[in-house]
Amino acid sequence: MIEFKNIEFLGLLVLVIPAIFMIKNKKGDINSIFASEVLEKIRLDQNSGISKKTRSILLIVSFIFMALSLARPVINNGEIKVKSSFTNMVVAIDMSRSMFASDVYPTRFDFAKKKFNDMLGYLKNTKVSLIGFSSQTFLISPLTQDFHSLKFLTQNLNMKNLNLKGTDILNTLQTANELMEKQDKKILFLLTDGSDQKDFTKELDYAKEHHITIYIYGIGTLKGGVINDENSVLKDNNGNIVVVKLNENIKILAINSNGAYLKQSLKKDDIKLLLKDIKDKFQPINDGQSSIKDTNEVFYIPLAIAFILLFISLFSLPKAIKGKRR
Repeated sequence: MIEFKNIEFLGLLVLVIPAIFMIKNKKGDINSIFASEVLEKIRLDQNSGISKKTRSILLIVSFIFMALSLARPVINNGEIKVKSSFTNMVVAIDMSRSMFASDVYPTRFDFAKKKFNDMLGYLKNTKVSLIGFSSQTFLISPLTQDFHSLKFLTQNLNMKNLNLKGTDILNTLQTANELMEKQDKKILFLLTDGSDQKDFTKELDYAKEHHITIYIYGIGTLKGGVINDENSVLKDNNGNIVVVKLNENIKILAINSNGAYLKQSLKKDDIKLLLKDIKDKFQPINDGQSSIKDTNEVFYIPLAIAFILLFISLFSLPKAIKGKRR
């Protein structure tokens, strides 16, 4: 069965009707001056090529085939079933106040968003759910393979209207578990500065109990940075400038859950090291079957015919003169 993908181009065929009408009713000016008997005597021999009427018809037919080619005809062979397999992952971006620190340009939070977008460019056969976390957890997107939408959501994600203090890693683990509750093995990818916790025993116990493997991309420096607060920097109750540092204690949570930890760097593809570890450890999950159309493009056939007819109409060879010269 033949179908057209760009069926709107078939509307060009309407232009053929007035063209045919003009050819059918066209009479040369010379016909109106001379009688037919006189015209036959003074007309030059027309056997040296095709007539103007035939040439016009060939041009019209060539145009028809061009319009058919632009409409992209395809042969529909029906639908075929394709098995789809994906690796599901929850990515959590730290949105606590410490992510405003400027020890990583322009801020830790902006750097985290950029790394997430870089990360999407390396993922294949993966569904991603995005959440934001601090003292609370926010669902930004459920599991999806629409990375264009994820990038758009991330680019427009900001903390200007948020004033969230503290980081609740346990709550983040619980949210990730709920999003992937039907899976035996779960992947949680954290983009964070590590919070200010020193002991992650509860979080590690929860991760092991619910089979959550944690990967952490640590953002920040050991030297630390200040947090911009309107026209100044954040200070504590005693008037001292608050300096927040990267907390590398959180890497224990990643390593002991059979995951991995990586400290941020200026290399664009450094995050690929964590993604490679995920790929090596986790096999894609069968996500059922999907149907796709089995089609063959045949636009080149009417296109070839159009060019052949166009060539004949514009560059026709003279007809062979029958008989011998006298």
